[in-house]
Amino acid sequence: METKQNVLKIHEKDNVIVALTDLKKGDKITFENHVYELQNDISAKHKFVTETLAEGDPVYMYGVLVGKAKKEILKGDIISTTNLIHDTEKYGVNSSEEKEVWQAPDVSKFVNKTFNGYHRADGKVGTENNWLIIPLVFCQNRNVEVLKQALVEKLGYGKKQHLGLNVDALINDYKSGVSAEAMLEKNILKDGEDTSKNLLFPNVDGVKFLTHDGGCGGATSDAITLCNLLAGYINNPNVAGATVLSLGCQHAQASILQDALGKMADANNKPVYILEQQQSVSEKELLAEAVKKTFVGLMEANKIERKPANLSKLVIGLECGGSDGFSGISANPTLGYVSDLIVGLGGATVLSEFPELNGVEQELINRCTSTEKAKKFSHIMSTYNSKAEALGAAFSMNPSPGNIKDGLITDAIKSAGAAKKGGTSPVQDVLDYTEQVVTSGLNLLCTPGNDVESTTGLAGSGCNVILFTTGLGTPTGNPITPVVKVSTNSTLFNKMGDIIDFNTGSIIEGSKTIEQAGEELLDFVIEVASGKQTKARQLRQDDFIPWKRGMSL
Repeated sequence: METKQNVLKIHEKDNVIVALTDLKKGDKITFENHVYELQNDISAKHKFVTETLAEGDPVYMYGVLVGKAKKEILKGDIISTTNLIHDTEKYGVNSSEEKEVWQAPDVSKFVNKTFNGYHRADGKVGTENNWLIIPLVFCQNRNVEVLKQALVEKLGYGKKQHLGLNVDALINDYKSGVSAEAMLEKNILKDGEDTSKNLLFPNVDGVKFLTHDGGCGGATSDAITLCNLLAGYINNPNVAGATVLSLGCQHAQASILQDALGKMADANNKPVYILEQQQSVSEKELLAEAVKKTFVGLMEANKIERKPANLSKLVIGLECGGSDGFSGISANPTLGYVSDLIVGLGGATVLSEFPELNGVEQELINRCTSTEKAKKFSHIMSTYNSKAEALGAAFSMNPSPGNIKDGLITDAIKSAGAAKKGGTSPVQDVLDYTEQVVTSGLNLLCTPGNDVESTTGLAGSGCNVILFTTGLGTPTGNPITPVVKVSTNSTLFNKMGDIIDFNTGSIIEGSKTIEQAGEELLDFVIEVASGKQTKARQLRQDDFIPWKRGMSL
């Protein structure tokens, strides 16, 4: 793009046009030799129709059906929740359909590049080297917190404060009788403090504590899924080993975790120490044993050092959250181009959030490399949506108030833009929740659309880097996998640059192409894979929420 445009039509089939800047009622917009007089004010990121639509008429965006008119919509009128309702095309598997031959993008700039990672016994390469401390059941959370207090500061993993808050000044004002009004006007920001010390184990990036509210008291299937997820975290190449705390009587038995690990990690000899409180003479003895075994495990983990690795060893998760009307135009297609580059280099990428693929199922089915994979994807999507509907939360209810406010009026609009993160390459594998990435190329992974539940699932299936696009801003991160936050617009990046790593607003502004931004982002990913800390990692934003299936989107 060389000149700044104020509107954009994404696909020739579309009957809506996107506002790239704020537009006013009565403005006459000339686009592709057509003139559109706007019927109302249209904020940037929102859309207006290119022709008058009658009630029930289809609305297309990204070349796919994204809704139908609830009532007449005049040419040049904005689409909103008052005049548009979610609608999608039906989908199905046609085994006789001929597949197009995919052409990878030019990867010559990256073919000789490497990242410095941690090489594991099974051939995988980690971008970090972490030790896990895991409770099998929620009633071990307190003991995990005790271990955290005992280990983190002493080993040098204390939190680096990015923001200082001068609470002492408020205390002194209170003692001096200063009014509440004066306190509210007081500036209590100060330079951040670095409380971290020299690392005792410099080759261990972190000791991570995965507290949760599961393991017992719910469905046995959820306990089994939790064990599979935790096994996936231990199996992740970014993890050196784990200390596991068990009560003993819970549904999530240690034997289930061990069985799951055996199926996933037969070629990996990572140390895993499992301690059961009901077999210990006291809680103090349990914790002392946990500290000693963790310390010995860290000694072993510290022996491994970063060494060069081919980019084919990258397994990149593709995620979005706090999406806006620019997500499908700038940041998500940029991730899609990065995905295509990684696939072209022999690596793996993982597209998740199945509720946000609603409406583009047929495109993804057509891209599956086998009928078996296409049927698996179709089956997971249909059963997931049916279960969600039974709970009163169909896919169509997925957009959040923030999504809608910023132009994502229906789930189909949101999904069509979200799917752009998967690029154009063939779908090589379809994974259900907690299944491991074992195939290079593009993988589809069933997770909910909930940001943290989804990133939790991506790391649990083996991603060693996660790319996360946002148009509204989010601080989220992951305990074991670095999360690179990518903004869709420059306004957001300039406002929330303390939590966002990379900006694709230049695409909206017309100063860069998707391909240029994608190549720059991949260069940044190589730095992160080699140890550069993301903003979420600097802030110790270690979000971990296991999915209780069917309970959330």
